[in-house]
Parts: sequence; C-alpha cells; structure tokens
Amino acid sequence: MHFYPNERMALFIDGANLYATAKALGFDIDYKRLLVLFRSKGCLLRALYYTALADESEYSSIRPLVDWLAYNGYTMVTKSTKEFTDASGRRKIKGNMDIELAVDAMKLADHLDHIVLFSGDGDFRALVAALQQKGRRVTVVSTLQTQPPMVADELRRQADQFIDLADLETLICREQVQRAPRDTSRSYRGSSNDGYGNEDLPDL
Repeated sequence: MHFYPNERMALFIDGANLYATAKALGFDIDYKRLLVLFRSKGCLLRALYYTALADESEYSSIRPLVDWLAYNGYTMVTKSTKEFTDASGRRKIKGNMDIELAVDAMKLADHLDHIVLFSGDGDFRALVAALQQKGRRVTVVSTLQTQPPMVADELRRQADQFIDLADLETLICREQVQRAPRDTSRSYRGSSNDGYGNEDLPDL
C-alpha cells in the first residue's frame, strides 16, 4: 500500500458492498481495527459509511452495527429502503446509496488529497475519474479473490491504487476463537464529529 503521512485522507465505504465482499472472503470486519489501520497511513479526516435501513417500524439486522459505528468514529450516511413489486409480482427492497456517496466525495474532494473507496461497483468508475481530474489520488478496496471477482475490472483499472481486501484480513478481521479456513473458490452473486479532524471539512 502506498500512502503518505501528510496526505489528507477520507474513507468512503459502500456498506452493503463491503459487507458482501468480506462475507464472500469468509471473515468479519473489525471496524475499530479498520480505523486504526488507516489512521496510521495518513491524516484521516473522516470515515463515511453508507447504508440503507429498513423503516423504523421494521427490525433491521444492520441497525446495531450502524449505531455502534456512529459512536465509534464513523460518519453515518443512511436512508430508508424502498419497497416495490417487480413485473412478476415479487416483493423487492431497494436501497442504493451510490448517488449519496458520489455527491459527498465530490463535495469533500477540495479538502482532501486521497480518497479511499471501499466498493467494487463499476458504476463508481466515472466518480474515480472525476476525482482524479481534480488532482486527487483514489484507492479502491475490494477483492479479486472470489469467483467471480467482487471488483469490476473497469473500476480497478481506473483507480490509482487497488488494495485487495483479502490482503488486509489479518489487520482488520474480527478476532474469533476458531475461524474456518477461507474457501476462495466460492462464488458470490448479488450485489458527528468523530474526533480526528472533521473540523477541517464542511458539513455534509
């Protein structure tokens, strides 16, 4: 990984995509260790986590994580999921946060040197290119170690630097008494001021 100590840096985490990537690799992320790792790499100004949530009246399995992240150094960006019925009459849930992430990244770009994007979604290629045109370095974190790979080839090639999440496992995984060995042959289908310099960034 190539980082510079004086770089102003922010993490932009596509929550659903990162969760799916870690699950496909067979480990759970310790988000406290993740912050410690990137704080050691440069001047980390903000870590933004994007996720859609079910309506307050419905139980959401991700809400405890969202609450924990909000109190432990992450800036949470959430919105309610939308329910719709597809052409075959099946109930579907939609909760895409791509637009929110892209808008925030462009708004904050003038205050940053390095953007670290945790997503493999090829739709972000245009965002990465736009950030690079503003003179910013962009690192993409996803994985090539699954079949099929979780990162779109066009996104990986556009980035200034690609970090495979599998290579970070020992640094950011949640410690467990016993962990099953990772099966890299598995396939996957689917898709506040936090106390470290946020006063240097505009409110979102």
